[in-house]
Amino acid sequence: MIMFISFEGIEGSGKSTQIKHAKGFLEKRGIACCLTREPGGTDIGRRIRAILLDPCNVDLDPLAELLLYMADRAQHLSQVVTAALAAKRTVLCDRYFDATVAYQGYARELDMEMITLLHKQAFDNLKPDVTFLLDLDPAVGLARAWREIDGGGREAAETRFEEEKIAFHEKVRDGYLNLARQESERFVVIDAAGDEAGVWEQIRTVLVDRS
Repeated sequence: MIMFISFEGIEGSGKSTQIKHAKGFLEKRGIACCLTREPGGTDIGRRIRAILLDPCNVDLDPLAELLLYMADRAQHLSQVVTAALAAKRTVLCDRYFDATVAYQGYARELDMEMITLLHKQAFDNLKPDVTFLLDLDPAVGLARAWREIDGGGREAAETRFEEEKIAFHEKVRDGYLNLARQESERFVVIDAAGDEAGVWEQIRTVLVDRS
């Protein structure tokens, strides 16, 4: 089985934790995996990520933000994702195109047709086979994220989105849920309000069925 699997969700939803559980689970089943992320899945991408997530960059124009994400994706697909799939490895990606639609489309209110057209033209409309959406109340997610940041578990230099107002994150969540309704065959909505083990059990059950 070769699959392209993405993990999506607001800040503090637990994506980065659960994607590691998924990698370990699949590898125990004999499935070679590539664990990656957007932004920052390549050396060049890490430099782009530093710009995108730096809280000092409060004046970053929304269109510039979008194009930086697209630049990161171009490098990422070329250098990591396409090569991994060609080598018959399942790709597990922490955020992908749906994040662009949710954050820059729904929340930043950039033109959705433009975002979709860019993805179709630049990336041949490549989408994951399965997308796990870890759904969570934004207030709960942000509280979790800040606890982790304050405790040293996450980079304090990468908090530009955590510092957005709650209304922004509510738009992101609504955008994700709308995408899940539009592409219900690809999306699996996971209740991320519970503890780590409970959330992982929901994901594991789906992986068992599909792998």
